[in-house]
Amino acid sequence: MSDTKHSSPSEAPDAVPGKNEITRRDFLNEITLGALGIAGLGSVAVTYRFFSPNVLFEPSTTFRAGNPDLYPIHSVTFLQDQQVYIVRMPEGFYAVSAVCTHLGCITAWHPEHELIECPCHGSKFKDDGTKVAGPAPRPLPHFAISLTADGDLLVDKLQNTKPAQVLKV
Repeated sequence: MSDTKHSSPSEAPDAVPGKNEITRRDFLNEITLGALGIAGLGSVAVTYRFFSPNVLFEPSTTFRAGNPDLYPIHSVTFLQDQQVYIVRMPEGFYAVSAVCTHLGCITAWHPEHELIECPCHGSKFKDDGTKVAGPAPRPLPHFAISLTADGDLLVDKLQNTKPAQVLKV
């Protein structure tokens, strides 16, 4: 016999080079699959955002201002969350916007001057919204005010009324 040693097919060599190593092709395939997965997730997110409604939730334009007894005669009450002044005079109630007609700043009631004043550019208004001074182009708008069935004041900011129109209680 010869000295050459033949290995049988059942015997596997102990160390095959590259058996546990990742090949370049496998690496590139995994990178490609990862990039496609990220791109797919991104396209799903964009598609979902496109089909979901684009709604801006704002507070209701009609709101309850409480019982008329809460407001003393000759008072100007600022409702900050609604940006409205509730004014009670002997003639009745009216609601005046707290948003300045010049650039949209929120005004402030100053009882010592008995004026509604804009802190931004110095516009001044009487308690009925009439412009007294400043760059505001027009008076503060009045909103519709009425009584509900249970006796509360109801203000509708979508309906402007004439300054002479008051709610008599």
